[in-house]
Amino acid sequence: MSLLKRIGRSPPVQKSLGFAAYHYLRLVRATNRFTVEPAGPHRWLDGLSPFIAGMWHGQHTMISFMRRPQDRIATIISRSADGNINTIALTRMGVRVIRASGARGRAVRDVRAKGGAEGLRAMIRALKDGESVAFSADVPKVSRRCDVGILTLARFSGRPIIPVAVVTSRHLRFNSWDKACFGLPFGRGAMVFGEPVLVPRDVEPEELERLRQRLEHEMNRVHDRAYTLVGRLDRVVDPVAGSLALGPFA
Repeated sequence: MSLLKRIGRSPPVQKSLGFAAYHYLRLVRATNRFTVEPAGPHRWLDGLSPFIAGMWHGQHTMISFMRRPQDRIATIISRSADGNINTIALTRMGVRVIRASGARGRAVRDVRAKGGAEGLRAMIRALKDGESVAFSADVPKVSRRCDVGILTLARFSGRPIIPVAVVTSRHLRFNSWDKACFGLPFGRGAMVFGEPVLVPRDVEPEELERLRQRLEHEMNRVHDRAYTLVGRLDRVVDPVAGSLALGPFA
């Protein structure tokens, strides 16, 4: 392990980075003028609570912007070194963090699947205790492809999935597998909530696939809509490299 990695993994450094991330997120939230769609959604959301906030991977930090002081929200973060920093920041943002791997398709068939079953059980408990759960829906390492894991969580908890997108007009767009964007301050923001998706407990495989496709479509729709509201494009492709561009105003 390199010296830089050893320094980055030391608890004092990670704590400092976590606090810095928290204050940065507060700056982004305070200095962007956010549009919310549909307008005044909280009465509608309260009627569906606790719910599963479905997000694409890479939005687990800005998703905390949707939280009101009285809202109870949990999310799942891996036990990696980077996860330690995210945990510190999100905890200070008022989000309870569950440290485990997410519930993915393999976890449904194999309870030994890298903590997936453990994470699934923890999220079901959170929902039963009245906490909404923010959960990334992507297939691991495949951006914008909805995995069966989030549908499994909805199926066994009996709670609806609500697609959510939180974006800012000024951001850094990274050439990573999850097409992540790093929000910047002093711009416009949008929070868009989609149509709820319910998964019956006794759902048949064909119906589960139909619901997966419906959720994937709705999550892409709310992301496209959120970027439209801030006057940006959701996906920016470099015409030469054929990949996502890295730049401050994607």
